[in-house]
Amino acid sequence: MNGSQSLYRLEPLSLEHIKALATAPAETLPELSFIKATTGSLRAYQLTKRGNALRAQAEAVRWGRRGARVNCISAGIIHTPLANDELNGERKNFYRKMLSELPAGRGGTPDEIADLAEYPLTPCSAYVTGSDFLIDGGATAKFWWDEAV
Repeated sequence: MNGSQSLYRLEPLSLEHIKALATAPAETLPELSFIKATTGSLRAYQLTKRGNALRAQAEAVRWGRRGARVNCISAGIIHTPLANDELNGERKNFYRKMLSELPAGRGGTPDEIADLAEYPLTPCSAYVTGSDFLIDGGATAKFWWDEAV
């Protein structure tokens, strides 16, 4: 499943909202009261990506009964055409600032995402399921802990 580091900037949700995002039939998600009440495209995006990670957890239980595993990857700024659009688009100052302050000192590459995506396919990861892999060059760590250290 495709997540995003942005989901880690969302405040904690209620158990009711967590369960709804994880298990409600996809076609009913837009009708949930807390989704309908969402304003702003960033919050909507964050809720969507949080839902992806939560659904990976829920589906890991269901698919685990069949011997399958389900995981999610939540990436930060990865140098792709989409990232180039963001770095030059309406929110360019936000993205450029984030990129310049990453603890890793740079954005990621598609190959780094591919390397991470390969891991759950190897025998070394046989016990990994229902997980969300955060790969963001430390952007989330900086968001939450920059002032604390």
